[in-house]
Amino acid sequence: MSKILVPVDFSQKSEYAVKLAAKIGKKTSCEIYLLHMVELPSGIVDMGAGSNFSIPESMMYLRKVKEKLLDLKSRYFNEDQVARHAIRFQTPYDGIRDYSKKIDADLIIMGSQGISDFEEMIIGSNTEKIVRTSEIPVIVVKTDTNKFKLKDLVYASNFKDDNKESFKKFLGFAKLFKSKIHLLKINTIGKFESSSVTKQKIKDFINGLDIPKSTINVYNDTSVVKGITNFSRDINADLIALSTHGRSGLSSLFNGSITKSVSKNVLRPVITFKL
Repeated sequence: MSKILVPVDFSQKSEYAVKLAAKIGKKTSCEIYLLHMVELPSGIVDMGAGSNFSIPESMMYLRKVKEKLLDLKSRYFNEDQVARHAIRFQTPYDGIRDYSKKIDADLIIMGSQGISDFEEMIIGSNTEKIVRTSEIPVIVVKTDTNKFKLKDLVYASNFKDDNKESFKKFLGFAKLFKSKIHLLKINTIGKFESSSVTKQKIKDFINGLDIPKSTINVYNDTSVVKGITNFSRDINADLIALSTHGRSGLSSLFNGSITKSVSKNVLRPVITFKL
């Protein structure tokens, strides 16, 4: 892994993403690219006469954006780190997609604008569109990461064969940080199987793979989302990993939604790998 892309809109959540990228960058010597998108109203072709934007005002705005990006770089990156920035005039989704390809990014880290729960964090937003379509892993950040260590990673899955390739990508990521992997299958009332059957399924899934440190876990809960969240909280996980289908996104993994009472502070960063 050599390049990390961080879309920045100067919200608190995107600042969380910058902080996380800086920490990962220190451990991996990755180059970090901060990207700010300027989305022009439809119908605006230029900023000259006849538009609602004067050139002086536009230049002043761009200077302010550049100053903010430089401020983020000075606050979160040390002199030994390579941190670059870019400003593009595109919609957020198109700009992130195109720029990630341009720089050949290995990872995208995005702040979530969800209000309070896991489902809102990953469904129905620019973040979800990137997660659903990105060919490279995406980390979604919802809370501050002051104590983020990448020591304990949860890989939640149904452990079917079509998840194997994405799991191998996750395994490569985990090895970079010498992380302990907690393999997790959630049992619900609607889709229940015995622990012995599930554990054997997980063992067959990882057979032949080099997994240095891992645990096998079967967790019973009222929904998959709640089970992932509760298990991750119980072991104080640093990161939750999921596979996603490009067609339907993460929503295909979940039946029902997590209760509104779950605190946003329970939520960990989530990394997704496309099937």
